[in-house]
This record gives sequence, C-alpha cells and structure tokens, in this order.
Amino acid sequence: MKNILEIDKKHIWHPYNSLPTKTPILAVKKTKNCKIYLEDGRVLIDSMSSWWSAILGYNNKEIYKSIKKQAKIMPHIMFGGLTHKPAVKLAKNLVKMTGYPSLFLCDSGSVSVEVALKTAILYQKAKGKDKTKFIALKNSYHGDTLGAMSVCDPENSMHSLYGDYLSQNIFVEAPNLGFEADYSLAIKDLEDKLEKYHEQVAAFIVEPVVQGAGGMRIYNPKYLNEAKKLCEKYGILLIFDEVATGFGHTGKLFAFMHTDIKPDILTIGKALTGGTLTMAAMLTTKEISDTISNSSIGVLMHGPTFMANPLACSVANAAIKVFAKINWEKRVKKIEKIFNEELAVLKDNNFVKDVRIIGSIGVVELKDDIYASKLQEFCVQNGVWIRPFGKLFYSIVSYTIKEKELKKICKTMVKAIYSLEKKS
Repeated sequence: MKNILEIDKKHIWHPYNSLPTKTPILAVKKTKNCKIYLEDGRVLIDSMSSWWSAILGYNNKEIYKSIKKQAKIMPHIMFGGLTHKPAVKLAKNLVKMTGYPSLFLCDSGSVSVEVALKTAILYQKAKGKDKTKFIALKNSYHGDTLGAMSVCDPENSMHSLYGDYLSQNIFVEAPNLGFEADYSLAIKDLEDKLEKYHEQVAAFIVEPVVQGAGGMRIYNPKYLNEAKKLCEKYGILLIFDEVATGFGHTGKLFAFMHTDIKPDILTIGKALTGGTLTMAAMLTTKEISDTISNSSIGVLMHGPTFMANPLACSVANAAIKVFAKINWEKRVKKIEKIFNEELAVLKDNNFVKDVRIIGSIGVVELKDDIYASKLQEFCVQNGVWIRPFGKLFYSIVSYTIKEKELKKICKTMVKAIYSLEKKS
C-alpha cells in the first residue's frame, strides 16, 4: 500500500488538487454494496455514492454480468455510420423514461452540457438567428470543460480562474433558498435580462430544483414554470442540466417532474450507469432535432470517439433495469426521512448556517469554509467516507444503503460538528 501512495503522490494529479497532493489520499482496495475497503484494512461507509453516481451501490451482480457478456461480444465500435443493439435499447429506455424522442449518447456529464449548448446554437442558426450567448444562474455549476465552465458562476465557482479565457455569458440571480420560497425577484431579474439580451441569447441553462456544486441550493420548482414562459415569450430555449439531479436524487425520477413543464433540452449522466462506467446523454424535442436536420446546417457537429460505447450502453441498460426493480421511490423517501430526523439537531448549532434536505440529498451548510479538512478527518476516523466542499458538509447516498449505515453517516456528521465546539 505504501508503494501505491508513494507513486500516486509522485505522479498523479487528483481532482481540484495540487501535485503532489496537499490533502490526504486514501488507497482503496475494493468496494462492496455501500462500503469502501481501504488497503490499510479500514472499512468506510460511502456517504458520497462516488460523486452521486453509484445509486445502486457497488458491484451489483446484474450490472457486472452485463459488462462480462458485452465484453465478449463487442467492447467498442465507432458510432459514425454504425449502430448496435445496446445503443438502440438504451435509446428506447431513455425515450420511455423521459418522453424525449431525440438523443445524443456521449462520454460524460460535462460533454452532455457541451452538446446541449452546441445544439441550442445550431437550432437558432437553423432558424436564421445568430444567437451564441447563454443565460445561467448565479451559483450554477455545469461541468469542467470549456463550454460548461462558461455557464458556471463566473465569480464564486471553482472555475473563476479561467474567466478571461471563457466565453462571456449572462448571469441572473438564483431563486431564494427553500422549496417553497419566494422567487419573484429572481424571475424579475431573468425577465429583465431576457428583455435586454434576447436577440443574443440561444438558451437559458439551469440545474432544476437543486443547484449542485455551486452551493447545494434547493429552490422552488415554480420558478422554473415561470422561466419557461419567459423563454417561450422571447424565443429562447430552456436547458435543464439533470446530470446530478436525475434518476431519483430529488425524490422524482427527474427534477423537472417537480414542475408543470418540460425543458427543450435535457442532459443526464452520473447515475445513468449506476456509477459503473462513464456515460451521459443529451435529449431534445423532435422540433429541435427536425429544425436542425432539415436546415442547411443539416447535422449536429459533435462526435466523441467513445460515443455510445457498447459496454457503457449495456451497463446503462442493466442499471435502468435494476433501478426499476428496487422500488427506488420508497427507498428515497425513507432516506429523506432519516436525514430529516437525524440532521435536524444541527439547525441551531453555532457552526451551522443551514440544514436542507431533499430526496437522497442531506446538506449541512457551515458558517465558515475553514473546517472541511477537520470534518473529513473526523468522519474517516469514525468509519465514514465524506468529502466536504467549502462550507458544504453533505451526503448523497446510494438508494441501496442500509438504515443502520445511513444512521451511522448522520450521527457521524453530527458528532463531527460537535467536535468543532470542543476544539474552539
């Protein structure tokens, strides 16, 4: 194990980290269900579900069988000019789940956002309009690639360092915190910006109901109903980035199902393969795909080498099958109930600014961002893997987690906060 860590420290850049790393790196030997087994013999309950993707736990037997079976048949084939059963089956599954008839299968959540932005621009061009800017919410996060970064919060996000290099887009006030909170000021700001810039703007892109890495902000879904009306009024497409919120995380199959509307474009990823292989998709209405395809443009100019990878498609199909069988809605409701019961004690804590919960997402927002490493260290020492980010001390768990495991996560989070009081 020591050799692993030494080589890692010498050569490998980890996400949002330096080389050599300035933060502890743990060597993982294996995973099983909702547990992480370290090389040094420790076992951690995973409270992050591998960045919110492993909704079915680890090493699911049906998913594993799908990999083994497909690997023998065809692990990969280019998608240019060719197709295959796993991709066609996945398309049928996703059309049925989402109601969108046109889709593009790609590599990752960030890439699905890139494709969505490109599609919006092409759609506007196909209609004879030169619209190349986007509107996004403040506190937004849409991924790490260049186009995706350009619609992340320009000041408060992890990508602010790249500001001078990115396309300059337009940002509006995010809705107030709270599932039933007032959103009138945010809608007014969106309307004002659309009135001023609509001739330049191709689309409004938003994380529906929950803003993820930009603050884990839960807001009123009715804001999105009003946003849709404004987008239609000004000829702007509406893009929902559901890479993080999709597949049950908010208690609905997709977060747009909390609303009365559907966006023009939808992006999904993360949990699409149950956190097993990287894969994502962009889905659109037929009106959008027809408008582009029947115009002088004719094509969607994007084509990743591993687009519609047969292994990933097979895994996604298996994950969707397992997902449908586990009564995920009941499981997510139970997770939400336990989060509410266990984390409520922190609402009046001196170190805590807010506690907010929706579906399988439990968030403790701290008043200061200096405690992340201390909290993580405490949790790891007590058998829980958690990765605080700035002021956010949060957990997004697998739907297959056992009740006692989830309660241990919650109790450990609470004890970690209490430990700060003892040290202060």
